[in-house]
Amino acid sequence: MKRQRHSPAFAVFLLVISANAAHVQQSPPTSPRTVDLKSTDGTVLKATFFPASNPGPGVLLYHQSNRSRASWDAIARQLAAAGTNALTIDERGYGESGGKKEDREQFHQADLDAAFQYLVSQPGVQRDAIGAAGAGWLGVDNSVETARLHPAQLKSLVLISGETLLTQLRFLRHASNLPGLFIVSDDDEYPPTVEAMEWMYDASSSPEKQFIHYFGPRGPWIWYETSDASKVPATGSHGTDLFQRHSELPATIVDWFVTTLIKTPGHAPVDAVASAAILNLIDSGDLDSAKQQLLEARRKDPKAQLWPEVNVDIFGEDHMRQGAALEKAGHFDEAVAEKKLGVEVFKLNLLAYPDSADAHSNLADAYFQVGEVSLARYYAQKAVAMIDSHAAPLSSWSDTKQRRAEVRSGVEDLLKKLDKTTSRPVSSSQE
Repeated sequence: MKRQRHSPAFAVFLLVISANAAHVQQSPPTSPRTVDLKSTDGTVLKATFFPASNPGPGVLLYHQSNRSRASWDAIARQLAAAGTNALTIDERGYGESGGKKEDREQFHQADLDAAFQYLVSQPGVQRDAIGAAGAGWLGVDNSVETARLHPAQLKSLVLISGETLLTQLRFLRHASNLPGLFIVSDDDEYPPTVEAMEWMYDASSSPEKQFIHYFGPRGPWIWYETSDASKVPATGSHGTDLFQRHSELPATIVDWFVTTLIKTPGHAPVDAVASAAILNLIDSGDLDSAKQQLLEARRKDPKAQLWPEVNVDIFGEDHMRQGAALEKAGHFDEAVAEKKLGVEVFKLNLLAYPDSADAHSNLADAYFQVGEVSLARYYAQKAVAMIDSHAAPLSSWSDTKQRRAEVRSGVEDLLKKLDKTTSRPVSSSQE
């Protein structure tokens, strides 16, 4: 079924990714409790545990250097209500924690491990479904280092307005199965935070990463990120301060963790910007290379996705439209070649999204346009059966009542056309 569109859906450069928070099922809140965590040198680190009502994943929340763990309280409560246990921690020398800030480097891993081990030891916390979120350079570095130390258990990251060190950057370059949500604002009071966040996003090898970039005027550099409030005036655009200026952001972060830790553990919807390289392969017609990359990824992770369904849907439609235009202009050989390429693009998309009724519908229509009526009927009938079954969403990008009705209408119209056409049975080798 064709979709109407007015502009391209992707670009190969770093762009704003608008995150629309889906509705999250809320549970009655459970009272948080303050806890003492002991590091290896006996230093007491203060933390607050926000338990979910039922067993579920866990998230560690690390503050920036000019705030304390309290800056995460609202999101921690929302996470707990959505079924995710949350632990906020005051860094050594910050907030209510003991120790000295200058000892951080010496006890960094020990402090992080104290928090991690406490979280995963709590009743009802899934030890293999842990996320980490950090704000500012302090929180971002803590989050990535936690993921590096516990790669088998860390399934998701949220990184806001910060940076990390070389060892952690190298980890991100190899952590292809670690979804990450990167967030930054142009008017951050600590430039060049934007450039640091863009570089971290680029360094991450996960195709399931997303970038939220709030555009605006750039602020002047005054000093490094500091806990001295008099040194650098806050603009409301650094780390967790963003929650006040962008009221949708907390729900976006909660939904990210619900998606990557509960709904589809370790996975997030594939982002067009993150998958620009393979989208360029498909757009250039190198479908074999794209297919091989997908099959290789599937050997490592059967649920791996390398591109958004909707983008390749658009590519296929564009080839079919171009073929129709060439046909109208009398260039029949070129028209056939263009439409056949469209068919191959839709076949590739169906390989990536075999549960999508929309992908079946698109391939059915493409086969009809190249005269393969038996194959068109086969995929059209499969699309109708999938729509009727409700066993899976209509597609990876839409499952609304309106969209289902639109696709069904298109497939039924196609079947009526096919009923007027002589066809031969499709064999399994043609699928």
